[in-house]
Amino acid sequence: MLPTARVSHPHVEARPDLLGGSPVVVGTKIPVRRLWSWHRKGVSVETLLKRYPTLGPSRVLSALAFAYDNQELMEADLAREEALLGVTVDPVPGAMNQGKLPFGGD
Repeated sequence: MLPTARVSHPHVEARPDLLGGSPVVVGTKIPVRRLWSWHRKGVSVETLLKRYPTLGPSRVLSALAFAYDNQELMEADLAREEALLGVTVDPVPGAMNQGKLPFGGD
């Protein structure tokens, strides 16, 4: 079970029926942990916007702000993802590959 978010943001939601409760960008299945992980590894906001053009700047920046405000939650979500996959996710900055996770309800 993931820790509770300490600070909420309008463009981020966490629902038990979507990606096992991982925080996602509202209206999508894009996990905040992906955006945050790539950004921490040096991927620019501009690159994230090119990867997800439908998100727009406000949702990408809100997701990143949520992640930085809730780092304990993000670390727990990344650790859970790594445990489920049995590998470290995105070992190379900018690779932006995402594995399929075995969460129900997707």
